[in-house]
Amino acid sequence: WVEQDPKEILNSVYECVEKTCEKMKQLNINIANIRAIGVTNQRETTVVWDKTTGEPLYNAIVWLDLRTQSTVERLLKRIPGKNKTFSKFKTGLPLSTYFSAVKLRWLLDNVEEIRKAVEDRRAMFGTIDSWLIWSLTGGKNGGIHCTDVTNASRTMLFNIHSLEWDPDLCKFFDIPMEILPSVRSSSEIYGLMVCFPVFESGALTGVPISGCLGDQSAALVGQMCFQDGQAKNTYGTGCFLLCNTGQKSVFSEHGLITTIAYKMGRDKPAFYALEGSVAIAGAVVRWLRDNLGIAKTSQEVEKLAADVGTSYGCYFVPAFSGLYAPYWEPSARGIICGLTQFTNKNHIAFAALEAVCFQTREILDAMNKDCGIPLSQLQVDGGMTNNKILMQLQSDILCIPVVKPSMPETTALGAAMAAGAAEGVGVWSLNPGDLTAVTCERFEPQINPEESEYRYARWKKAVMKSMGWETSDGPSNGKPK
Repeated sequence: WVEQDPKEILNSVYECVEKTCEKMKQLNINIANIRAIGVTNQRETTVVWDKTTGEPLYNAIVWLDLRTQSTVERLLKRIPGKNKTFSKFKTGLPLSTYFSAVKLRWLLDNVEEIRKAVEDRRAMFGTIDSWLIWSLTGGKNGGIHCTDVTNASRTMLFNIHSLEWDPDLCKFFDIPMEILPSVRSSSEIYGLMVCFPVFESGALTGVPISGCLGDQSAALVGQMCFQDGQAKNTYGTGCFLLCNTGQKSVFSEHGLITTIAYKMGRDKPAFYALEGSVAIAGAVVRWLRDNLGIAKTSQEVEKLAADVGTSYGCYFVPAFSGLYAPYWEPSARGIICGLTQFTNKNHIAFAALEAVCFQTREILDAMNKDCGIPLSQLQVDGGMTNNKILMQLQSDILCIPVVKPSMPETTALGAAMAAGAAEGVGVWSLNPGDLTAVTCERFEPQINPEESEYRYARWKKAVMKSMGWETSDGPSNGKPK
C-alpha cells in the first residue's frame, strides 16, 4: 500500500511558494515579475475530496500502489477472453493496477465516506494536479475543477482521440461522470491564485496558473523533444522513457503504452508519445539503503558499485511492484540471482544499478521495434542522473551515447515553459526555431557490444525467473502489518 496525505502535498506547495518568494527578495528580484505558474505532478495518483468542506475524503492512492490487484482481476472477468488490452485503442493503456480508474474503483468499493459523498453529490475526483489547481484557485470558494489532457490520458477513462471522457469506460468502471474534472489543454489560463491564510504575504494573489503537465510529459517538454522521434528517459522513483510520435498516436505491439505528450493551447493539436514505464529505479537504491542497510546514503551505493566495477555474475530484478513495461506482469516479484560465496554487497549494489539500465534497454528495444527508427542517443534527466557510474553503465548497455542537460530539473522547466507560453501570458515562444541549445554532458559507450549483449541476455533470463510469483488468493495479499 502506498498512500500520501493530500493536505501534506498541498502544504508543501504553499511552503515552496513562500520560500521561493523569500529567496527572490534576498536576491533583490521583484516578485511582481512572476507572470504565471505551472503545475506538474506525479500522474495516476488518485484523490477524492469533499467540495463543500474542501477536505480530502481519504489519503491519495499513489501510482505504484498494488492494493487494486484484486480489483483488476475482478474487472478482467467481465471482459471477453480476459483481454487486458480491451481499451487500448481508446485509452492507449492496458488494464493495470497502475492507472487511476482502478484506484478510484477501489475507493468507491472500500471507503464509506466516499460512497456517501458521491451519493450526496459532494465528491470530486482528481489526480494531484486537479487537487492542487482546485485548492490554489479558491478551493470550496469557487476553485476550478480541471485537469489537462496529459493527466486525463492516464486515468483509463479518457478517449485520447476525441480528447473527452468516455461514457462507455465510465460505465465499465461504474464511475459517475459528474465527479470528473473538466479537461483542458496543457497551456492555458485555468484560473488565478487566491490569497490564502497560510501565506503571510499573499504574494502571488491574482497570478494565473497557466501550465499543467503530468511529470513525464513535462520532462519531455523540458528536454525540448518537440520533433517526431525525439525521446527522453527520466530516472526518479521509477523510470519513464517517452518518445514523441507527433500528431499521430502509435499503438505498440511490444508492451509500451500510448499517451498524450502535450497540447500547447486550446486551439493547438494534441501530440502523442509512446511510453515505457519501469516501476522501480531510484526506489531500488533507497531499498538497499533503508531496507538492507548496506549503505547510509544513496551516494554510498554508487561508491560501493564503483569499487568493484562488476556484478560478478549477480543479477537483480527489482520487481517490487510487479513488472510494468514491456511485460505488464503484476505477479512478478523481486529476485537477486547468480549469487556465489564470493558475492558481496558491492556486487549487489552494482547489480542494482545495472538493473535500472537493463530495464531501460528493454523499453528502448520495444520502442525501436514500434517506431522503426532506432534512437541514436538518449536524453536523460531526473535525480539519479547525478550518478556518473549509472550514466556510464546506461551508455554501455544501450551501446549509444547518453546525454544529460546541465539543468537536470527538466520536469519543473517543462511546466514553466507551458505556463509562460499560454495565451494571455505569452512571455516566450515554444517554436523550435526560437529555442536555445542547452549545455550537456555526454557519456559514450566504453565496452564492446558483445559483452553488453551477453549481460543483457543473462538479465532477460533472470526476469523470466521473477514472473508468476505472487497470486492474489494467498495470505500475503493483505495490508502489511
